[in-house]
Amino acid sequence: MPAAERRVRFADRVRAVRRVGAVIAVLPLAAACHSGSPTAQPTVTVTSPVTAPVSGSAPPSTVSAGAPPGIVAVTAAGALVTVDPATGSIGRTLVPAGVQGDEISVSPDGSTVYFTQGTGCHRTVASVGIAGGSTTSIAPGELPAISPDGSKLAFAREPVVAPGCLPNQPTFAAAFKLVIRTLGSGAEHVLPQPPQVVHSGLPRPISHLSWAPDNTRLAVSISAIQDNEGWGLYIVDTAVARYYLPPAAGVTYIPVTGSPNARDSYIREGAFLPDGNLFISRACCGGVPIRNTSKLMWEVAPSGQLLRQVAIGYPNLDHLSLAVDPRGQWLLYLAGHDLYVSKGGNRPTKLTSGLIAATWV
Repeated sequence: MPAAERRVRFADRVRAVRRVGAVIAVLPLAAACHSGSPTAQPTVTVTSPVTAPVSGSAPPSTVSAGAPPGIVAVTAAGALVTVDPATGSIGRTLVPAGVQGDEISVSPDGSTVYFTQGTGCHRTVASVGIAGGSTTSIAPGELPAISPDGSKLAFAREPVVAPGCLPNQPTFAAAFKLVIRTLGSGAEHVLPQPPQVVHSGLPRPISHLSWAPDNTRLAVSISAIQDNEGWGLYIVDTAVARYYLPPAAGVTYIPVTGSPNARDSYIREGAFLPDGNLFISRACCGGVPIRNTSKLMWEVAPSGQLLRQVAIGYPNLDHLSLAVDPRGQWLLYLAGHDLYVSKGGNRPTKLTSGLIAATWV
């Protein structure tokens, strides 16, 4: 296939999988994937089917009373702002414009916010103080995630999927990379895609990053490219891995389990919990055309086994920008542009709207 045609088909596929599908009813957890009535359903909570701790996994944590931590977010207009966690009202504007979603990250001491800034075909990882002020450009890239010890910044360095932005070369999959930057020295450890993927000409873009508590492993969420299939969540051991996708040493796939229709379902995005388990957005179903009949917010073990169901979401909306506070007591995510907050994995509450990224401070 000519390079120009490959680039066009790639962009078309990415745009197709990011389009919102038909609006269909939320299914019960035990239901199979099938069409429903064209009515969007709210995010609600059901009782977890797990009644006892899973062998080898920590039980769901109990949460003491207390106010939620602070929130920073990106508005649909591209401003980086603080959000009152009690009322959802916008507080300080840290960066007035040009900030991209769906990922922002805050240093462990709460002093610095890392974000993506850019327009057109250019993206730059930058930082700003939590009180605002001058921004600092760090490196070309997007989707920054600071390690729990504050020493390393992970981000994606990949082309923007837009007309005129894809490289003019047959195997542009080589341009998609995961970068681990040591903040103290500026040294970068770059993990490309494995040769098999590069030679196929079909890249697997990174859509979200989340560090494990050990400061070494990364949960890497991957977007679909071809035929609306290819979504995935991988754990990358940055001390071992040479690539960010399999087949490669140090890269582990998180399988989709449970109901409905695990075979055709996919993990849209995932974030580490402090106990080493994962908070995920699970969607059913992939294929051509994509037919999302359920969106479930789950806590799972690294094996993919369900530990707790946090919410049943809207099938017609993407559930993204997943974030967990450092103590694991508070979860947040976006359903479309609406921000939902959950305490201890319990019933989520819609806090505010009009956002494209959010995280805890």
